[in-house]
Amino acid sequence: MTGPTAPSPWLPTAPCTPGRCAAHPGPAAPRCGTGRAVLRLTAGLVVVLLGVLLAPAALPLPPARRALLVRLWCRTVLRAFGVRLRISGTPAPVGVPLLVVANHVSWLDIPLIGAVLPGRMVAKREVRGWPVLGPVAALGGTLFIDRDRIRSLPGTVGAMTRALADGGRVVVFPEGSTWCGTAGGAFRRAAFQAALDSGAAVQPVRIAYRPAGPAAFVGEDTLGASLWRIARARRIEAGIRVLDPISGTRYADRRALARVAQSTVASESANRPSASVHQWESVKPASASSARTPS
Repeated sequence: MTGPTAPSPWLPTAPCTPGRCAAHPGPAAPRCGTGRAVLRLTAGLVVVLLGVLLAPAALPLPPARRALLVRLWCRTVLRAFGVRLRISGTPAPVGVPLLVVANHVSWLDIPLIGAVLPGRMVAKREVRGWPVLGPVAALGGTLFIDRDRIRSLPGTVGAMTRALADGGRVVVFPEGSTWCGTAGGAFRRAAFQAALDSGAAVQPVRIAYRPAGPAAFVGEDTLGASLWRIARARRIEAGIRVLDPISGTRYADRRALARVAQSTVASESANRPSASVHQWESVKPASASSARTPS
């Protein structure tokens, strides 16, 4: 977060920036032609808009049928933008209450998780005002959190607890900010209280993109720039690994539960480069954070 006003000290930040993390030049991220990119961007936006228009008709459907439609729609969104989906692990069936927690790289994480484990997302309130994606998030029952008002956090945790107690899924990115995929942040603990209070298990998942650069939505990146970068990429493979659920009853408090969930997700970060931009960043701190991304 940049600007004359300093960010709240409790807000998470990441050292990732678009120039250093998202715009890797060279053969690691080959591009397609402009014409093909325009077609992808148009197709992706049309599919998203169709989701907005058709979402009200899906609301009265039974949960299992609605979840199936969400998965199909999210997979279509990914395909329209030229993103290939790769799934490993076995998702739990609909009706099993789960707090789904994942590392956070991009706005693509939202349709990626929706394609496998659809549930109520937790996102910062700014997402509600995003063009196209904001209305989709609202219609999908997203729980919006005001990250600048820490007093609103208990209310959000309470809403998460009620959703889990009713047998639903809640999806949260506990890093609270996006990272470029070669490093990750600490899991914030508040969301894990909802799992403890409701008795729901925690479902960790690991997200990875190849190449990571075009997919990363970091720092002061804009949604428009990210959409175009993804459309221009010759090919992006989005991988999601569903890990073993974690029972909250085994841990004394949310701090311990968050720590084991973070460790589980981090241990699955195979193929992470041995020398990342963040090793270089350690001697020269970056000035921007991922203030524009869903968290």
